[in-house]
Amino acid sequence: MKLNNRFFLTAFFVFVTYVAFGNTTKFIFNLWGDGANGSDVPDTAKVYAFLPDKENNTGRAVIICPGGDYASLNLQHEGTDWADFFNGQGISVFVLKYRMPNGNRNIPIQDAIETIKFVRKNAAKWNISTDEIGIMGASAGGHLASIVATTAKDEAAPNFQILLYPIITMNAGFIDRAAHDNLLGEKPRKKIEQEFSSDRLVSRITPRAFIALSDDDQTVLPANGVNYYFACYRHDVPASLHVYPKGGHGWGLKRSFPYHIEMLLDLKAWLNSF
Repeated sequence: MKLNNRFFLTAFFVFVTYVAFGNTTKFIFNLWGDGANGSDVPDTAKVYAFLPDKENNTGRAVIICPGGDYASLNLQHEGTDWADFFNGQGISVFVLKYRMPNGNRNIPIQDAIETIKFVRKNAAKWNISTDEIGIMGASAGGHLASIVATTAKDEAAPNFQILLYPIITMNAGFIDRAAHDNLLGEKPRKKIEQEFSSDRLVSRITPRAFIALSDDDQTVLPANGVNYYFACYRHDVPASLHVYPKGGHGWGLKRSFPYHIEMLLDLKAWLNSF
């Protein structure tokens, strides 16, 4: 009964914030209804949904987790700006404004898992196939996406993953220290660091992956994405790794990224490969 109440509260919120523009439908909802937003009340989990035109809808959907060192979110160039690209290919987009850890490392994961479950529960209403729901993330959002992709089960498990210059390991020698400390604290136990290093969590049931990064990334070292690719390879998980000669970190959908067009073509080709 509690779940149903939460669903109807969320559905009502969706209804009152529903707008249409261009060839897409956009709406926003509070992920957890009126509760479960943690001690930091302004830090509310929200989902920005963009549905493609019905005639072009392929039934596929992607949930996007922007980056921001687990301290803030780059909601536009690593989130909502991607709506046109995916909608143009008939893919529904759900951009997750997840809550920050603030001492609880499981909070962002809870938000991402709940979003996948919510999209899958409402798949018929939004013309989405329940076995065509993926997760995408950039930088710290890539870490979140990869953790969910390697650990979520049953109705919370994504069917594919897209990782842009992702944080993968929590080994302090390979990561932007800020994200490590914001998520796990300054001096976590080594066991906790291992549990949040997604390259150690890949298994044969991990979903296929697209990984893109820059060779000159000094913020999140390329070894992160490369090691994740090798982990996928060792476990027979289909994966596509794209290392661009330059571009640094944090480019997302910015046109200033030198390989912006190439990256989009690579991603489109990968999406069309399965």
